[in-house]
Amino acid sequence: MDGRTYEIRTYGCQMNAHDSERVAGLLEDAGYVRAAQGETADLIVFNTCAVRENAADRLYGNLGHLLPVKKAHQGMQIAVGGCLAQMERTKITARAPWVDVVYGTHNISALPRLLERARERQEAQVEFEETLEAFPSLLPARRESAYSAWVSISVGCNNTCTFCIVPSLRGREKDRRPGDILEEVRALAAEGVLEVTLLGQNVNSYGVEFGDRQAFGKLLRACGELEAEGLERVRFTSPHPRDFTDDVIAAMAETPNVMPSLHMPLQSGSDAILASMRRAYRREKYLRILGSVRQAIPHAAITTDIIVGFPGETEADFLATLDLVREARFASAFTFQYSIRAGTPAATMDGQVPREVVQERYDRLVAELERICTEENAALDGSTVEVLVAEGEGRKDAATKRMSGRARDNRLVHFLPHEQALAGGAPRPGDIVTTVVTGTAPHYLVADGQPLSVRRTRAGDAWAARAGSGAQAGSAPAAAGSLSGRGPAPVLLGLPTLRR
Repeated sequence: MDGRTYEIRTYGCQMNAHDSERVAGLLEDAGYVRAAQGETADLIVFNTCAVRENAADRLYGNLGHLLPVKKAHQGMQIAVGGCLAQMERTKITARAPWVDVVYGTHNISALPRLLERARERQEAQVEFEETLEAFPSLLPARRESAYSAWVSISVGCNNTCTFCIVPSLRGREKDRRPGDILEEVRALAAEGVLEVTLLGQNVNSYGVEFGDRQAFGKLLRACGELEAEGLERVRFTSPHPRDFTDDVIAAMAETPNVMPSLHMPLQSGSDAILASMRRAYRREKYLRILGSVRQAIPHAAITTDIIVGFPGETEADFLATLDLVREARFASAFTFQYSIRAGTPAATMDGQVPREVVQERYDRLVAELERICTEENAALDGSTVEVLVAEGEGRKDAATKRMSGRARDNRLVHFLPHEQALAGGAPRPGDIVTTVVTGTAPHYLVADGQPLSVRRTRAGDAWAARAGSGAQAGSAPAAAGSLSGRGPAPVLLGLPTLRR
């Protein structure tokens, strides 16, 4: 491959972020190298999301911006994959004929071969599979973090939510065998990773394919047995209220390295709207789950997803959502204005809510969530938190001289390292800092006092080894969504959220 360089631009969910790590691993296995900062890559890969109505417009706009770049960079290739590619297929090369490769969610492993064929034949290669070609975790990966890792336990989804395009693009649920998952987690821990996040479109339906309805709770407990091997933190995303059972709650409460945080999508607080969404639960069950979690894990931070303006939503339906939000008191929320997604049942439903009404309701919801999140975080002022130091979490860290990371309950914490008072110098990403909260805001905590302790970890050692002797902890993060030689970067969700 003569050292051709690449850059990956990732849009969408955590599953896409993990897929991008697999794409990077495939490319490097084929001889590609990551583009250095400021360098125009020989290959740009778009890993796309199809959740939002304007996803296609954004993709084609970005492709248009690359056309003059490609003309000026001889031999440059552009590839498009992910959910939007699976949906648009040949439309992409019809609208943007300068794209070289389009591939889908089921045949990620084909990318290097398709790129080579496109170069040889001097024509675009468009290839898709209708079923999963190879489980993504069987592919090589270039992990973006030395201390925290995604681990896919399933792909696809068996639910039929009327607003969601994902099941038709990712396919029906396919579950990995528990032994394969634990082998991967054990290998990651051996490399210095101290935190894993178990991934699936619906993690707590895990096991349905091989007939074990309690498989997810068992998997959490099995991960707990790896704590002695260095696995300190286990998270998961996302569950579905329909399948969330007491055995999972018990496993969370009784397994010390399973973190006290839970992302539990709500979508709406109205039973009528939940029925129209085909969500298979109602507000009473949802609140009962939250009550059970808080009884078993009193300090758990619970977050959620909420859609405003779903077809047929009345003011009474919206007020039911506001009422549930007040009762649930979420630690944070991803909030969405409903937008039509072609190919979903909701797209053709009667009662599409006028855009100005959706906006007004959305603004009221965000204001209420801001109030609640402010109060919930303020209650933590003066508390002691254990922070896993992270890279790229604090956009203003360079200006404020702070570092950032996640508490055990997944709250974002910005802290002053006071490195001059620490014998070992500043903590590194992957190290554990115990500190006291001195201030709060709706979406983060601040700890400006001297840390109570800094524990240098194997994960921090792994980060330092990867970063090289000249790396500085707390350095500015890369441009968002870019997987190039600019270091780790956040995923471009492309979604309006409470976290603004």
